[in-house]
Amino acid sequence: MSAAKGVAIGIDLGTTYSCVGVFQHGKVEIIANDQGNRTTPSYVAFTDTERLIGDAAKNQVALNPSNTVFDAKRLIGRKLDDPVVQADMKHWPFKVVGDGGKPKIQISSMVLLKMKEIAEAYLGHQVSNAVVTVPAYFNDSQRQATKDAGVIAGLNVLRIINEPTAAAIAYGLDKGKSGERNVLIFDLGGGTFDVSILTIEDGIFEVKATAGDTHLGGEDFDNRMVNHFDENLKGKISEEDQKKVIEKCDEIIGWLENNQLADKEENAAYDSINFIYPSYQS
Repeated sequence: MSAAKGVAIGIDLGTTYSCVGVFQHGKVEIIANDQGNRTTPSYVAFTDTERLIGDAAKNQVALNPSNTVFDAKRLIGRKLDDPVVQADMKHWPFKVVGDGGKPKIQISSMVLLKMKEIAEAYLGHQVSNAVVTVPAYFNDSQRQATKDAGVIAGLNVLRIINEPTAAAIAYGLDKGKSGERNVLIFDLGGGTFDVSILTIEDGIFEVKATAGDTHLGGEDFDNRMVNHFDENLKGKISEEDQKKVIEKCDEIIGWLENNQLADKEENAAYDSINFIYPSYQS
């Protein structure tokens, strides 16, 4: 195998977004996808004629909710009867079925395949080796399931590493100082939250302690907003309008991501109710 084809990529397989990078020319380059974005939605959709992954899948979710799958990271390595999975299923428009007690789903492998294809398009050659990150508190089952997903995607997963360790390396915390150091990594993502204390010495990272919540992240903030409106409007609007409320919440969240604090009024999809929410404006 040539040196070029032996290059390893790094993949951050996220709950809501994923990204892929490669180390070359003395630095890490986070690779943009075909839409020019350096992060790709962890969404997979199925239509009558094709399978969509990433931006294309997320962009059509409102029209095809039951066949658009996301949040796969919250399923991976868990059993179908896990209370966490059962609670999550209440928020998902798609159906989750089990196979021997395990969720019968290979969405994570499809997202990893997309990351592989993004890297190959950028590098101009095939890629097989990869390092994939996982939350520090992932158990052995979740880590193995992530590795298996990589194999299905055609990847030789060299290592599964902890996200806090990857973050510490990305910020160069292993450089410039000698001796043992303790570092605290605060990681709030789309679906998970963890705080880890790492010891760094001579380029070696060791996770000393970690705490977190698999259900504290952007997705949970979104769900709280939807639940708030759902509880306040229950019995007052139709099921169809409830779907429109969820769509409106998604619009608000997207708007908030790109703007700074102000007051903004949004009209509902029907004239009888107005939504007034604290929003953001540059």
